[in-house]
Amino acid sequence: MLPRQTRTMTKLWELALRNSSTNSIVGNQLKHWHGFHIIRQTCTEFPRKLKKTERKPWVTNINELKRIGRAERKERQIVRERILQPPQNGILVKELIPVAHQVNADRIQLFTCVSKVAQSIAIYSCSVCGEVHIGHRPHKIRTCNVMGSAASKEHCWRRGAVEHVLPLVESFHLYDRLGRAVSHNERLQVDQIPAILELCVQAGIDLPEYPTRRRVFPAYSISGRVIDFEKRFPKEDAPGKDIYACGFWQKRNNISDDNKSVDMQPCDLQGTAVRGMEAWERMRSGASRLMETYAVQTCGYCLEVQVGPKGHRVRNCQAYKHQMRDGQHAWQEATIDDVVPPVYVWHVRDTQSEKPLVNGLKKYYGMLPAVVELFAQAGASVPNDYVVMMREDVAVPEWDEEKLVV
Repeated sequence: MLPRQTRTMTKLWELALRNSSTNSIVGNQLKHWHGFHIIRQTCTEFPRKLKKTERKPWVTNINELKRIGRAERKERQIVRERILQPPQNGILVKELIPVAHQVNADRIQLFTCVSKVAQSIAIYSCSVCGEVHIGHRPHKIRTCNVMGSAASKEHCWRRGAVEHVLPLVESFHLYDRLGRAVSHNERLQVDQIPAILELCVQAGIDLPEYPTRRRVFPAYSISGRVIDFEKRFPKEDAPGKDIYACGFWQKRNNISDDNKSVDMQPCDLQGTAVRGMEAWERMRSGASRLMETYAVQTCGYCLEVQVGPKGHRVRNCQAYKHQMRDGQHAWQEATIDDVVPPVYVWHVRDTQSEKPLVNGLKKYYGMLPAVVELFAQAGASVPNDYVVMMREDVAVPEWDEEKLVV
């Protein structure tokens, strides 16, 4: 005769086995019932929007940064010469010069492709919160939750342009990347140029519009201070002379003669989208490779970006607790999404349908970067990195079937 506690546990175990077998049978029957849709969770979640009081995630662990800082302070106490490696010593990395030229060429081609595809596919932007929608008609998802929005949280749509798909990210142009940072009083004297173009200039592209210093002899570090043995540029050579601050993706005819080769036929919409998708992927991969060697800084609370080994000292941050920093930015290591930000939009599966995306079914919809969604609707294939975010494997129920979803 078993003890009472053991008999109770045995009965509970038998009851659990009976219930699990029953649930498996019912589950197999529900999979073949046309009124139900089985939803499977994907392994990749949508990018989470940070709160105003939340800082961007660190690229390098904070404990590792503290360890590096302690090692550098200990190294500065010893008075000795330390040899720096390119590009910390001011010398270009020869292996990355072709990569910089390719990234700049892909930037120009991407702008051309987006401009041509945008003539055939509508781009909408919310006038209140700035959310973007690709394709006709605009969605009805109520996600406009900012100050000044309507009580229903519905968007106020208007026709957008290329700058809504490829947003502007600027950086101060540095004549000498090893020189001192831009001060607050120099904010109106130093021009700002596209951050990705500034990255290419520092990596080896020579443009007359953006002069930069190219060293022949490397710089050295003595007790943490960079010592330069080259002769300084003459006083009559103004670093900011003849610098034209063009837009982030604006193309200028006198920058390079290679721009003439990117002209495409206006009727080949799908071919233009395919070439644009390839340029988007090459540009992001090439910029990521450059950022592994050439440092780029970003503010942890706002969208400010500075290409160079250190951030500027302009006090124009208006993000969380900027009063405690006297308006200065909380600089940290940047990622490719800070230099080339992907504007995520809701993915439209059926471009021929006249029904817009509704708010009640938003948990079944996928998301894509605006550039990828624009080219996908034009006929280009979506790269494998974004397939999971599209949620093509999730069945979207009809409005009257939504209450039957398991």
